[in-house]
Amino acid sequence: MFSKILIANRGEIAVRIIRACKEMGISTVAVFSEADREALHVSLADESICIGPAPAKDSYLSLSAVLSAAVVSGAGAIHPGYGLLSENARFAELCASCGITFIGPSPEVLARMGDKDEARRTMQIAGVPVIPGSGVINTLEEALAEAGKIGYPLLIKARAGGGGRGIRLVEAPEEFERAFLNASAEAKSAFGDGKMYLEKYLTPVKHVEMQLLCDSHGNAVCLGERECSIQRKNQKLIEESPSPAVDGTLRASLMEVCLKAVKAVNYVNAGTIEFLLDQSGNFYFMEMNTRLQVEHPVTEMVTGIDLVKWQIRVAAGLPLTFTQSDTALRGHAIECRINAENPSLGFRPSCGRVTLLHVPGGPWVRLDTALYQDYFIPPFYDSMIAKLIVHAKTREEALRKMQAALCELVIEGVDHNGELQMEILSDEAFLSGGYTTDFLAKRG
Repeated sequence: MFSKILIANRGEIAVRIIRACKEMGISTVAVFSEADREALHVSLADESICIGPAPAKDSYLSLSAVLSAAVVSGAGAIHPGYGLLSENARFAELCASCGITFIGPSPEVLARMGDKDEARRTMQIAGVPVIPGSGVINTLEEALAEAGKIGYPLLIKARAGGGGRGIRLVEAPEEFERAFLNASAEAKSAFGDGKMYLEKYLTPVKHVEMQLLCDSHGNAVCLGERECSIQRKNQKLIEESPSPAVDGTLRASLMEVCLKAVKAVNYVNAGTIEFLLDQSGNFYFMEMNTRLQVEHPVTEMVTGIDLVKWQIRVAAGLPLTFTQSDTALRGHAIECRINAENPSLGFRPSCGRVTLLHVPGGPWVRLDTALYQDYFIPPFYDSMIAKLIVHAKTREEALRKMQAALCELVIEGVDHNGELQMEILSDEAFLSGGYTTDFLAKRG
């Protein structure tokens, strides 16, 4: 087991990983930008190292700065969390060359599944249904020809990266050229790769993802599904497990294809396979996230399995101590992402000092956050400032518990989307469980 781990991230996920390490008796090293000097993860870690100025590209995304901090501190492993360097194959390669364990899959798997076109082909070979679409497109002329074959509406998608960037919905041919060029430019800026591919746009659909955990001894388990259909601009807002749309038969089918998929690529560590689910119960592969997901707490709540601890154990070479039969879902969990933004002003981002903070409490209520009273939220990073998670015996109980927890949550000094979350939870379409990915678009 590792004696010291460097956390190559910030915010709530850095705090989450530090807490897991403390419970395992592992020393931690925090890295931080100049803007995060007063951040909670910096004070919670055993050691902390400043790795650059505020912009992420000069600090948290700097391969040399992060690796230098690991070498200087003597960390034996790096946990990348989610986002930032978590799916960067080059970073994982450099970790290995420095004799440092990257807590995640191999560089080869990161590269293979990070290329969305390669991932689609891999899944097809493994027998996983994929959305009709094209291969990687090199020119606008080629893109227009492929679009004509696929038909409208369709999605233009970046072959690299994630987080909803480099994606455009095109409903008519006259919209295509501008959307393609904009999506490619966005992908080039965000991921350093402007190559795109096309997919048929399926609607109405649900967004369902399957959580997997695999060790280096050939063991793999699927920890059930998460429903992630409440989204704004391809960014998830609410997640729940189990999905209201997935019964035992469908769950078994999803698990079967997922376990085939991870074995086909020799996957090791935590990963998620995302699907679109149509109203007839047909599912189609979207992508594989080769990292810890933001919404991992809902799976932890319904399985009782600490995913971060198991990421660390698996990276250290330990085998899983449970099998598929040990992972039945118990009860229902819901997560609301709390973002520092103002929904009534076009979701304008908000930054500033937290003048008052009250954290909800009670049985099976969890707030993952890096906030504290008098903390200054900087303007340089993602707007998510907390994740509120609840668990109960039934979905109905979990909904009431979440509504009560949102009513109790107080964050003053900055705008946040708590009221919007309450409105969504009270909407009949959400309460019925029949909502789809166009839920927020329909609300206007």
